[in-house]
Amino acid sequence: MILAHVSQFVPHTASLAAFFQDQQQVGFSVVDMWHNMGWLPKGVVFLLLFMSVWSLAVMIDRALYFSAARKQSREFAPRVAGALKEGRLDEAIKVADRSKKSHLAEVVTAGLQEFRNYGSGGTVTEDQVEASQRALERSEAIVHAKLKRGLSGLATIGSTSPFIGLFGTVIGILDAFQSIATQKTSGIGAVAGGISEALVTTAFGLFVAIPAVMAFNYFTSRVEAFDVEMDNSSSELVDYFLKQGARR
Repeated sequence: MILAHVSQFVPHTASLAAFFQDQQQVGFSVVDMWHNMGWLPKGVVFLLLFMSVWSLAVMIDRALYFSAARKQSREFAPRVAGALKEGRLDEAIKVADRSKKSHLAEVVTAGLQEFRNYGSGGTVTEDQVEASQRALERSEAIVHAKLKRGLSGLATIGSTSPFIGLFGTVIGILDAFQSIATQKTSGIGAVAGGISEALVTTAFGLFVAIPAVMAFNYFTSRVEAFDVEMDNSSSELVDYFLKQGARR
């Protein structure tokens, strides 16, 4: 009787031993998981890597551009205000031309040049003021487009990379089931490749998406702040033109 129970227990013990032996042979380091991947999940990883590098390049470019715009605008604003207060229109335009990266300088320069070139003589007409205002609006639209350059790509990467990673996860799960069906075993070694593919692509997709979304929200808020500053500067410049017309 005891021998019968022992004989029934031995196959189960051998199966468990084989299962844990397969489990010990499976590696879950980055290198091991990469080797376990198929060509399609590897393509997903390369795509996510490209998206990550592209989003990082956009982040660096926007950070440098916004920093330079902020710095030059802070230096530009008091100088041009002083020149306009003293009635030196040409000097104000020269100051604006020296601040190439300032969002305020681009807008103000367009308005001042249109104001100077439109009229003749000392009389400031209503048409001259309206033409300057239209120039300011056109310049604001152009600068706004420059400020938002690359941000739509960040939004796209932030919204699509988790789904691309999920696609790699689905492929990994399918490979895992295929391995089970082919090897006719339920050991961990039969599904290790699929599990590693699912882990890598999902984690990498989130790794790419989270910084992209955070950067997009941050830079969008900065663009909105710059838009407010440009609107205020345009309004103040139009008021200046109107006052000049009233004095004359």
